[in-house]
Amino acid sequence: MSSIYTVGQVNAYIKKMFVQDFMLNRIAVKGEVSNCKYHRSGHIYFSLKDETGTMACVMFAGARRGLAFQMKDGDKVVAEGSVDVYERDGRYQLYARRITLEGAGLLYERFLALKAELEEMGMFAPEYKQPIPAYVRKLGIVTAPTGAAVRDIQNIALRRNPFIQLILFPALVQGQGAAESIVKGIKALDRLGLDAIIVGRGGGSIEDLWAFNEEAVARAIFECKTPVISAVGHETDTTIADFAADLRAPTPSAAAELAVADVRGILESLAQYRRRLRTGFCRVLEGERDRLLQYRTRWNFLSPENQIREKRQRLADAEQQLRRKMENRIREARHRLQLSLETFRVLSPLAKLNQGLAYLENPEGRAVTSIRDTSPGELLTIRVRDGSIRSLVQKLEPWEEPGADRADIFTQ
Repeated sequence: MSSIYTVGQVNAYIKKMFVQDFMLNRIAVKGEVSNCKYHRSGHIYFSLKDETGTMACVMFAGARRGLAFQMKDGDKVVAEGSVDVYERDGRYQLYARRITLEGAGLLYERFLALKAELEEMGMFAPEYKQPIPAYVRKLGIVTAPTGAAVRDIQNIALRRNPFIQLILFPALVQGQGAAESIVKGIKALDRLGLDAIIVGRGGGSIEDLWAFNEEAVARAIFECKTPVISAVGHETDTTIADFAADLRAPTPSAAAELAVADVRGILESLAQYRRRLRTGFCRVLEGERDRLLQYRTRWNFLSPENQIREKRQRLADAEQQLRRKMENRIREARHRLQLSLETFRVLSPLAKLNQGLAYLENPEGRAVTSIRDTSPGELLTIRVRDGSIRSLVQKLEPWEEPGADRADIFTQ
């Protein structure tokens, strides 16, 4: 009797066989989408069917970057991934890592081939990229005249700078003749001498965006003398025009923000610079004023006029001090003279003479103060207050009081 296995063992064995099969680990399956459901967890559950059968498929949230469009029932797609067994249910399913619309695979190969060719020619080299002017005044737009893209660019550009001039070239951005129309628009706007040009459109499938993957469009952007900003599709969409452009914007709205400077921010920056300039100027002016005051003070201190004035003041002070000292000295001298005069007046012989006393002189001119200084018969001169008298000594008589001498003098 053969071995008996559990359901889990059989499912595990089959899963192992699937895992070891190289082809099933890297497989691409095409079919029509049915039962497509977007789970709130981010996973996508759907089935692929054709006229022969149906296959269960799932794309986990972590692989959603491999889906560039909104998948729905009825879409013809090519799902790339691996086929594996879900052991719990005992059924196999395709775990999709990348999903493209049927026919997009060939377009993607053309995209890669053209990208490699143009890159080898140097059309994507950074040294050929032109800088976008910081303050764009004239902005050209190459896009469809109707649609969300042109409205978004217009609204954002005018909101950021109400004075900007927008020039629209209405071009076809999808279908037959779209590439020629875009090239015509780029060349026409380039002749107007604008500051920058935005080339773009809204999102879509690779077929919808294919006009921006044409070599003619890439060459027109590369040869354009005006800086070009590409704004094709959504952030996940990438075209040849994005590589050839001087700057890539993820969306048309972002292109407007990159191209147009915010006037309010500029005015605010100017006001801030003005305040800084005024503050710095006032600080410098205050410093120079202080320095000038220091120079003026130093000049006043070292000025010859100030020194002359100071010397003159000192001379005047010295003169006044000298005058005071001289006056004091004269006053003191006068006082001493007055005292001397008073003393002299008191001690002067004239004062004695004025009091009735007389002064005797012998012929030799010596004073006679005693009877012993003269002798009888000697001619004496008697000096009085108003003149002199010649007298002859006749007799000498001493004073009656003891110790006193007296002479009797007779005037002739």
